[in-house]
Amino acid sequence: MSDEALGPAFKALADPTRRLLLDRLRHRNGQTLTELCGSLDMARQSVTQHLDLLAEANLVTVVRHGRERLHYLNPAPIHEIGERWIAAYDAPRLATISAIKHRAEEYAMTDPGTSVPTYVYVTYIRATSEDVWQALTDADLTARYWGHANVSDWQPGSPWEHRRVDGSGVIDVTGKVLEAEAPTRLVITFEDSQDDRPNGPSVVTFLIEPHDDIVRLTVTHANLPNAEMLNGISRGWPAVLANLKSLLETGDVLPTAPWNMPEGSGA
Repeated sequence: MSDEALGPAFKALADPTRRLLLDRLRHRNGQTLTELCGSLDMARQSVTQHLDLLAEANLVTVVRHGRERLHYLNPAPIHEIGERWIAAYDAPRLATISAIKHRAEEYAMTDPGTSVPTYVYVTYIRATSEDVWQALTDADLTARYWGHANVSDWQPGSPWEHRRVDGSGVIDVTGKVLEAEAPTRLVITFEDSQDDRPNGPSVVTFLIEPHDDIVRLTVTHANLPNAEMLNGISRGWPAVLANLKSLLETGDVLPTAPWNMPEGSGA
């Protein structure tokens, strides 16, 4: 086919809805207009217009079967495009590159050692550095805004525990103090009972930066094991830090525990 003859095919393939219709026919050929409309949130008239353009480009063949019109994919023009515009430009090399890309994507999806992005959260609090440091390291204060008491002497190398305050004494998280530079920097490991990772535990860094009458508190949670933990802390840290901010600025935590709020609908 000449370049001029392929023009309608290029034009038809430029529209995402028409490409979607071709995909539908590739998965199940010989569909009626009603069947194709059922998979699209679109009026029948609009779908008909798209199918007519595909037929004009010779990408779809329409066959009458009684009162119905059945639509079949015709891959010939796409094959001609491949021959004209891909095979001529070193198809074997492109196929190899494509195979490497697919294998890399599969590895990223299945390999448990694939790195997870570091989580970073920044909030500004009307308080002093000393107040924020105390709120992070005082067991009674953490119990108020976190629902757990963080217990440690906060010396480098010392352990710390994240204890429930419901009377059970259950420890949900443990770790080690890696750095403690009061009142500006605290680095701890963050480990639960299931932590047994070749890359070691996750690490949380609290950076407290004063400026006039406020501080900027940056929380960085790194070396996360998987996307599930990333999703969990992405909901948890903002809730905890909002409660901390409220306690320091108003003298009381939020009237409802923010982590108990249902997730938004995304609307």
